[in-house]
Amino acid sequence: MTVRRKATGIALTGIAPLALTVLTASPAAAHGSMTDPVSRVSACFAEGPESPKSAACKAAVQAGGTQALYDWNGVRDGNAGGQSRTRIPDGKLCSANSAEYKGLDLPRADWPSSTMRAGSHTFHYKATAPHKGSFELYLTKSSYNPAKPLKWSDLESKPFAKVTDPKLTNGEYVFNGKVPARSGRHLIYSIWQRSDSPEAFYTCSDVVFGKDKGGAAAKPAPTASAPSALQLSAAAGKSSIGTGQHDHTEGGAGTHTDAVAPAGADAPAQGGISKTEGNSSKTEGNAAQAQGNAAQAQGGGTPVGGQRLAETGGDSSTAPLAIGGAAVLAVGAGVLFATSRRKAVRHHG
Repeated sequence: MTVRRKATGIALTGIAPLALTVLTASPAAAHGSMTDPVSRVSACFAEGPESPKSAACKAAVQAGGTQALYDWNGVRDGNAGGQSRTRIPDGKLCSANSAEYKGLDLPRADWPSSTMRAGSHTFHYKATAPHKGSFELYLTKSSYNPAKPLKWSDLESKPFAKVTDPKLTNGEYVFNGKVPARSGRHLIYSIWQRSDSPEAFYTCSDVVFGKDKGGAAAKPAPTASAPSALQLSAAAGKSSIGTGQHDHTEGGAGTHTDAVAPAGADAPAQGGISKTEGNSSKTEGNAAQAQGNAAQAQGGGTPVGGQRLAETGGDSSTAPLAIGGAAVLAVGAGVLFATSRRKAVRHHG
């Protein structure tokens, strides 16, 4: 009995930290972006990261690469803490001062845009990882020049719309705001500041009001479109969001860290060698089965444990993470099996 308990203890000692690694690494999804009016990054992603259609989106990819578009829902500052104006310098507002998104800061008058008019408007913000917090929307001043880098002084000093914990409808935050009167091309800047963490998210949405400053009819060039559900699902596996240091806690700031397995325990006595091998092989088989289940879940509508990803609070980016976690578990089980066997044989010899 002592030998069996020791062998089992070794297996559990090795597996528990690996399981902890999987749990801390998922579901590290992403967060969100404005879809009405469409943000720059969302509009360019909808055009296709590998072959965008508009000149502005092509320039953004040339400046910052395609990954920024696959990571369309991660324009953020993890330590904003309500100090966005002091943390993000002029000219870097659309990227939130992130090198990955520097292409979004390009001063151009031909970004894909949405039509806008003064008065009440219903705003939509796609939330791939909902959080409690507040939204503030700022409109550029009448003197705004889209051909120059966006500065804080280009925005009105106070938000024209502010809402705390708006309603989440079909995966989007939906809220109303009264848009001030403008003419021609402008920009709506949003700040989503979490209340359960210092983290904040940012969007730049290019808009065109009905008439330009000369009174002539203004036309978007080109018209922006939001990403479709099919596009979001297909590109989820190419997003790097969730594998880095995003904070997904409800209690405050923090980062995901990987657990490190402790040093191996003493080898079991000779009588426990076969028992240890059997337990390790069974664990490895279970891990492999878990990997297969995760791979099946990546198919997008396959239930996992009787629930679909959407029902468990995950999204399409959760499946690749689950696969990676299962793979780590399988490899760890194999290493544990080999290590236990070597130790046991060495002790026997």
